[in-house]
Amino acid sequence: MTTSPDGPDLAAQLLELARATAEEAAALVAAGRATAADRVDTKSSPVDVVTAVDTASEQLIVGRLLAARPADGVLGEEGASRTGTSGVRWVVDPIDGTVNYLYGLPSYAVSIAAEVDGETVAGVVLNAATGELFSAVRGGGAWLGAPGAAPQRLHGSTPAALDQALVATGFGYRVEQRRQQGAVVAGLLPEVRDIRRHGSAALELCAAAAGRVDAYYELDLNPWDQAAGALVAAEAGLVVTGTHGRPFAEPMAVAAAPGIAGPLVALLEQLDTGR
Repeated sequence: MTTSPDGPDLAAQLLELARATAEEAAALVAAGRATAADRVDTKSSPVDVVTAVDTASEQLIVGRLLAARPADGVLGEEGASRTGTSGVRWVVDPIDGTVNYLYGLPSYAVSIAAEVDGETVAGVVLNAATGELFSAVRGGGAWLGAPGAAPQRLHGSTPAALDQALVATGFGYRVEQRRQQGAVVAGLLPEVRDIRRHGSAALELCAAAAGRVDAYYELDLNPWDQAAGALVAAEAGLVVTGTHGRPFAEPMAVAAAPGIAGPLVALLEQLDTGR
């Protein structure tokens, strides 16, 4: 467990701050959904959208985190960037699943992770539509809390084989990126039980941690897409890795039940011929 002069258990302190901040941001996100489509801009492509609520959520999150810990660094999807001097950096996605948010699909989340000296030690992913809170501390397991229910520890799933595995994935926003991702999923589909696409990398990683899917993979994730969710998946006992011996999300992110991780990674390496 991570410790520091800030206290006997820095990771637990960071987790609690992340949780409280995510709950406040999720309330803002939920309150703004009805009018979210009134102010929409685009980023990397015409289908890559950002709403005024994304920006407001990030401003709230960064403000709360730095008010509590003014020496920390921050990296946020909507432009927040600060080096900091404490060795702690927050990696923030104010709404992961913005397209779902615009359409009213109940799969969009506030994701907040805390790094200490470059290692993610605490993370929360809060589905603002349902109230489900996924959380993890490095070395302390992964947990799911839901309104009106006792927290439960997450352990992933145990599929018998790859051809019986339910696999989640996602797609980027640039045309060439999508073409390559489409080629990979077309080759994968005949080899697995089925494919799912939730529209939020953070929640898809957490779905794998909860055993709602057996594996998740995606190309070209950003740090804010996966920092908290990858920790939740790892602490739930999933294999969290990249392909071709590379680290997770550089450029392929794979989180899979241990029994199918090897065959899935090998198949993805075979299919991802564009790299």
